[in-house]
Amino acid sequence: MTTITAETALRSSFREVWLISAGHMMTHWYPATFYLLLPLIGNELGLSFSQIGSILTCQFAAGALSNLPGGMLVDAIGRKGLLMAVALSWIGLPYLAMGFSHSYWMLLVCAALVGIGNNLWHPTAIPLLAQSHPERRVPGVAASVLLLLLLGRGGGADLDKDRSVPGSSPGRVRRPALHSFAGVRLLLANRTVLMLSLGSAVRAMTAMTLLTFLPVFLANELGYSPAWVGGSLFALQAAGFAAAPVSGHLSDRMGRRNIIMTSMAMSGVVLLFMAFAGRSPAFALFVAFLGFFLFAIRAVLQAWLLDATPKQLGGTSIGILFGTQAIGAAIGPLIGGVIADHYGIIATFYFLAATIVVANMFILFTPAEIRKDP
Repeated sequence: MTTITAETALRSSFREVWLISAGHMMTHWYPATFYLLLPLIGNELGLSFSQIGSILTCQFAAGALSNLPGGMLVDAIGRKGLLMAVALSWIGLPYLAMGFSHSYWMLLVCAALVGIGNNLWHPTAIPLLAQSHPERRVPGVAASVLLLLLLGRGGGADLDKDRSVPGSSPGRVRRPALHSFAGVRLLLANRTVLMLSLGSAVRAMTAMTLLTFLPVFLANELGYSPAWVGGSLFALQAAGFAAAPVSGHLSDRMGRRNIIMTSMAMSGVVLLFMAFAGRSPAFALFVAFLGFFLFAIRAVLQAWLLDATPKQLGGTSIGILFGTQAIGAAIGPLIGGVIADHYGIIATFYFLAATIVVANMFILFTPAEIRKDP
């Protein structure tokens, strides 16, 4: 009988954290690069703002349709390593096909396939980390440091031992499809899960519409080169990365709602300033400020959701969250493109300021979170 030592468990957990982190990086690296290419694709194919938006609409619509089934599949199968590998392949291959295509319709098909693969990853990876390290769910860099400090507590326990359905015999793991559907009904009846998902959907509408048309605006209206457009998008995301551990730490101390509502309110203010600035050089100065507030709260929303979710339904709850986010993300770019075609691209930024206010209203009416001792 082999005894799993603390050192072995430490190495295993260390490898698991970094492998998942690397895979998660790839799921964001692919679409982040594609946003940079959107102005070039639009100009080469002569696409309207609505057509540019529709490419992202297809991607996120496919993600919305596949996300909840994907989360249920994760909870039913449980083979997270295999599912994560399939998800990454499902993202990369369609992007490869896009490189050989000069057809607008082929772009739509490939974008839809990317949406399916990208949205299979999160219901697999996030609950795995949450189950492995339940002591803390702090986002960003703080999470990495905290996880490494706490690895020894988890030992080498089999994660599936915590996945048994209430009412089943001890140690027995059940994953029938009927249980998954019952879990969906249970979660949709949870007001916290519902309101957080709706608020996240509208926030995703804001974020994805911004990522769609910000590069187009910088390239076509301000005359930025691809390198400068990429630098601006880097500033947007890097500011969110820097703010993530801060927001996570503050949310543990001050509560999830306070941090999320403050960040969303500040995002709305910055978006209004961007719209007022218009085509002046001041527009670019607000980009990093926007990223600091808009992208800092993603993991805080996920932590709040998992706090309110039964442990054995973690994958399904993340599937619901990312599914509703994908719906918002799908609707946003198309609406933003229609507005830009009819009223000019500056009007799209006023639209974004309005959507983040709506998202904040859902958070306002979300039941207070249940504070848990560390």
